[in-house]
Amino acid sequence: MAEPRTFTVSEDDDGIRLDRWFKRHAPDISFNILSRWSRTGQLKLNGKRATPGDRIEAGQTIQIPAAEATPTRSARPERKREPLTPEEEELVREMVIYEDPSAFVLNKPPGLATQGGTKTHFHLDKLLDGLADDEGSRPKLVHRLDKDTSGALLVAKTARSAGHFAKSFSGRTARKVYWALVVGVPSGDEGLIDAPLAKQPGTGGEKMHVSEEHGLPAKTRWRIVDRAGNRAAWVELQPLTGRTHQLRAHMAAIGHPIVGDAKYGGPEAFLTGGISRKLHLHARRIRIDAPGGVIDVTAELPPHIAESLGTLGFELMHGENMPLDVAKPSQTPEAKQRKANAIARDRRRGRRGERRGRSQSTRRG
Repeated sequence: MAEPRTFTVSEDDDGIRLDRWFKRHAPDISFNILSRWSRTGQLKLNGKRATPGDRIEAGQTIQIPAAEATPTRSARPERKREPLTPEEEELVREMVIYEDPSAFVLNKPPGLATQGGTKTHFHLDKLLDGLADDEGSRPKLVHRLDKDTSGALLVAKTARSAGHFAKSFSGRTARKVYWALVVGVPSGDEGLIDAPLAKQPGTGGEKMHVSEEHGLPAKTRWRIVDRAGNRAAWVELQPLTGRTHQLRAHMAAIGHPIVGDAKYGGPEAFLTGGISRKLHLHARRIRIDAPGGVIDVTAELPPHIAESLGTLGFELMHGENMPLDVAKPSQTPEAKQRKANAIARDRRRGRRGERRGRSQSTRRG
């Protein structure tokens, strides 16, 4: 009997529903098939029976039957997508700020969801039909931004490049730089927020909170670009992990919520004096290794953030001079074991050398 297939949930898929994971990574497996596997106990999450509606977390394993066991005959035919209007095609093409043979980088506007949901029928994933090639192959999402977060979003042109980019995101070699306007001014010029995040009970998984007991590791590096007295600060944020709502939850946790973020900052997340009530969080830059080189793209600010920075007297050039921290690839367990073995060998050789030295000294004495 063939072995079941096993997959590991990446950080960019943290918090989504299990059926959404399959729609994103294995669209040939229909919801009916997932439901059947669930009823028969063949769909498992971390070794336990799962349902299509379960929320998944980074690091969990998904297990399904072997490929030859997939009941392809009963799979429902692929649903025909509703064609885009000329205005929708123009909208998504205007978002493109970079293109090469492997990917597009888009500047997603605030208010546009990355993917659809129960009450979300207009979203970026639908608009990607407008970027399909001559053969009808459409780009594939490899990461996401919150609906109200604007900025650089990479989509892969092929399945091969999608796999390449997914490894970069899960291996933490990709770098994403965000600009945010926060309430008040953090202490110091820069810092690292190391606070595990978990789904807040009673919110249906739609909100995160800091939890040392139940949270998954979450780290955010922040640096102040400029200050507006004690009223607000323009900060650069670099997520070193990829938890749901990580930047928003982390900044609120240290007492400086992102302006416009009522979910995490409540009424105190708003500034007076003509400052927009929209979320002031923008994915300013993305840097990632691509099959043909390095993609390094900067996305222009949406009008409401640019206007707010100008109102507070900030100069955009100050944010351009912040150096980018480029991470080294994370080691695999095998690489870590090889390094540990090499250290152990060096120690054994050192001890043997010490014993030989003591033995020669004894003979000379």
